[in-house]
Amino acid sequence: MVSSGCCLFGMTCLVSIFFQCGAVRVTVSESNIEVVQGDSVTLPCSFLTMMPLFRLSIIWTLTPFSDPDFPTQVIVYDQGQVIENPAFTGRVQFAGMPWSADVILNDTRVSDAGTYRCLVNNPPETGDPGIGELSLSVLAPPSLPLCLWEGDTSAGGSVTLSCLVLEGVPTPQMSWEKLEPDQITLPINIEGQLKGSVKIVNVSAQNSGVYRCSVTNLLGTQNCYINLSVYTPPDNSPGVVQGIVLTLFMALVLLTLLVLVLWLHRSAQESKWRNSHEDEECYNEIRYTPSLIKRSFV
Repeated sequence: MVSSGCCLFGMTCLVSIFFQCGAVRVTVSESNIEVVQGDSVTLPCSFLTMMPLFRLSIIWTLTPFSDPDFPTQVIVYDQGQVIENPAFTGRVQFAGMPWSADVILNDTRVSDAGTYRCLVNNPPETGDPGIGELSLSVLAPPSLPLCLWEGDTSAGGSVTLSCLVLEGVPTPQMSWEKLEPDQITLPINIEGQLKGSVKIVNVSAQNSGVYRCSVTNLLGTQNCYINLSVYTPPDNSPGVVQGIVLTLFMALVLLTLLVLVLWLHRSAQESKWRNSHEDEECYNEIRYTPSLIKRSFV
């Protein structure tokens, strides 16, 4: 009898404490949750109230890691009605209403990552709503990276190879390699979290080949490639120089011979014209010579 009385007294005290506090008690069983993109996850939130659930109100909010200054409502339960944020329509639902505030989030996306808060209020209990908080991380393999190059691919120029990946959680590790003829790892300049570049100065024919950018995290690896061709002008070796000099010499000889032939031809023409002119002058001289005195015979 004494023990029963003690138990009854204890329960009475507990109930009186809840009534005096006048607030819903909220607990979250896990404070940090991870899920792979595309999978489903349950966000836990349990509550304890001493009042009937006729006016129960539950609000789930999200503060994204990428935009912490703009929290948004995810789903609301208000006196039997459920309202979903259009961005989560068809992907979020309560798991055990009205006795549990757990929600199930389907087809998770990287943008779903952030801090979730579960607010529970059950009038006529007074006081602030009970609040539970947890952090959700959405893991994603690297997206297919984009490989680009810019610069001067002529021998002696400089070329920059860039690699850009749009998505990946955890942040992917990036590396650049030259695959042909030998596999060589290149030093990389990281620009932000999702971009890396390699600069090659004073390029030569040895820099021609296939280059690969790899982005890796614990969920996978993606690659992109660049085929770099370095233009090298012909080698100015002694044999080439001698050939050029010989060609120029032969051209000069041929030009000299051509000039000589033209000169001889012109000289022959002038000589022929001069001889013809002299013959004409002689003819005219004989034609106009005064007649000889005729001899008279007695």
